[in-house]
Parts: sequence; structure tokens; C-alpha cells
Amino acid sequence: MNLVNEQATNILLAEDDDDDYYVFSLAVEEVSYAIILSRAANGEVLMKLLDEKTPDILFLDLLMPCQDGRQCLRAIRSNQKFDDLPVIIYSSLTDLVNVEYCYREGSNLFVIKPTTIAELNDMLERILSIDWKKTLYYPTKAKFVLNER
Repeated sequence: MNLVNEQATNILLAEDDDDDYYVFSLAVEEVSYAIILSRAANGEVLMKLLDEKTPDILFLDLLMPCQDGRQCLRAIRSNQKFDDLPVIIYSSLTDLVNVEYCYREGSNLFVIKPTTIAELNDMLERILSIDWKKTLYYPTKAKFVLNER
């Protein structure tokens, strides 16, 4: 990890699956950016954490207990406090209905959970290369899914 003259990016991962969180945390250690990673294990915890402190980037799983990712996305985008929060959907769901819902509801990117750590590292590098503080990136619909299969 490259820490030279670099302020750490606070990433909040909303993910209920322990294995998926573990793999994500391993990938975070490998990228060339300084990252502070925290976790919300369900939608209710996510909303409480967001009220306490807004991260630099939110990775949001769609399939979570208590309050699912769709409900969280709608709540986040209906609150002006989070207008500048990049929301990256991080899901194993690949169907067009979910992708279109997330696009329409204002998420910034849709990432299909990668099958390898190398693929996840590449995806993280691409996302972290965007200067989210200067520009809130909303791609065209054709570029919304970062790693289409």
C-alpha cells in the first residue's frame, strides 16, 4: 500500500457475508491507495453508521438482512446530507432489473462481485482512481456496470 503524502480514503462496506467481507479486506490491503475500511453487517447498522460519520465511498451489497441494499440506496439518495456520497453497488446480482433500479435510484457504479482477488484489486484501483471529492461521477448507462460479464 502506498502511503506517501496520501490521505487515507474512508471506505464503508455494507456487507453481511463474512467471507465476502474478508476477501474485500484482503484486496484493500493490496491496492496502491491508503484505505481505512469499516463494515456494516446489515442495512440498519449501515444507516446508523452513516448518521454518525459519512465515509468517502460506500460499497453497498443489495442482499442484506434487516434493511436490504435497495431500501438503503433509496434512503441515502433521499437525504441531502448524502448528496456527495459515492455509492458503489457491490453485488452478486447481475439481472437487468436490479442494475436498472440502482442506476435509476442514483448509485454511481454497479460492481458485480469479482470471482478472484486480482479482479477485485483491479476494480478497486479503477474506482479509487476517480477523484470523488472533485467530481461526483455518474457514468452513462452503458458504463454503469464496471465489470459486466
